[in-house]
Amino acid sequence: MSKVEAAMHSKQYRNLLNEYGYDETEINRRLAEAWEQLFTDKHPETQIYFEVGTDEAYMLDTGNIDVRTEGMSYGMMMAVQMNNKDVFDRLWKWTMKNMYMTEGENAGYFAWSCNTDGSKRSYGPAPDGEEYFALALFFAAHRWGDGEGLFDYSEHARELLHTCIHKGENGDGYPMWNRDNKLIKFVPNVEFSDPSYHLPHFYELFALWSVPEDRQFWKEAAGASRQYLKIACHPETGLAPEYAYYDGTPNDEKGYGHFFSDSYRVTCNIGLDYEWFRDEECPVEIAEKIQRFFVDKNPADYRRYKISGEPFEEKSLHPVGLVASNAMASLATTGEISKKCVDIFWNTPVRTGDRRYYDNCLYFFTLLALSGNFKIWMPNTK
Repeated sequence: MSKVEAAMHSKQYRNLLNEYGYDETEINRRLAEAWEQLFTDKHPETQIYFEVGTDEAYMLDTGNIDVRTEGMSYGMMMAVQMNNKDVFDRLWKWTMKNMYMTEGENAGYFAWSCNTDGSKRSYGPAPDGEEYFALALFFAAHRWGDGEGLFDYSEHARELLHTCIHKGENGDGYPMWNRDNKLIKFVPNVEFSDPSYHLPHFYELFALWSVPEDRQFWKEAAGASRQYLKIACHPETGLAPEYAYYDGTPNDEKGYGHFFSDSYRVTCNIGLDYEWFRDEECPVEIAEKIQRFFVDKNPADYRRYKISGEPFEEKSLHPVGLVASNAMASLATTGEISKKCVDIFWNTPVRTGDRRYYDNCLYFFTLLALSGNFKIWMPNTK
């Protein structure tokens, strides 16, 4: 265990950018500027947040021209961390109005993809959205207080998490977690996972705030996910496939058994898990291996890779996102390589163009985390 106490207990969050020599005033300016670039219409070349009417908004996947639960839940998490209740409530209202499903085997979940007019492009959910929705809602409840109905944040979070693990017990669909091994699924009706979905630091908090009967499950899920990452990531490179079976072997049935876009989030999750909890089972070594793998590569030449490290001809779709995730890993690593990854990130601007959405989501999360602003909002800590 590190001599630095976990943020969960100390309530202190490292400003790693400042520790690595960057001026605190400039760090704060960069964070405010990035928010403006993503969340206002002052910078259309980087904007990914768009308001609708007087009280709704959506996050646009600018590469696919759709609205995804991933982006909506990310936007809500960013808003609560930035103390912007208006943005949070707008996103949540649009989500519940257009994405929440009340019928069929996926009732109680959110449709993972919608058109910008709110019509559904899919009637299936993606669990990475649900887990981010739940924690963002808990944080909103703790930071701003619960309201009524739609804005009774914590009640919606508890109900959603209960559905995620109990769905299907009455033959009405499928849970988002395998109830036996406590591992999150890629989608509810399959029995394999996505390593980047594993958020043990979220599950530790779900174990505190979910309905009492579910708390032990979430505590065990945190431990299971930390162990799963150790077997899903390559032992030498640390690279994770996008899809993997429960035994950790890559699932390449549809070409997703390699290191590509989804995989980038693994190091983000390890870094934040370590910052928040410093659990001795947190797979810090994976973050170290991935940073070593990328530190001397030119981001302009990032590729799709086999998890063994062999590059494909195919270029990375989201090189800025990969720069960001490698830097966020530095919350769990130390030394020259750790600093170099942070320096590369600091010298990389937010992305413009059609593919900017995913890159800039990871970029903003990394800015929050490395500046000490990706915080656990506990009850009564407004």
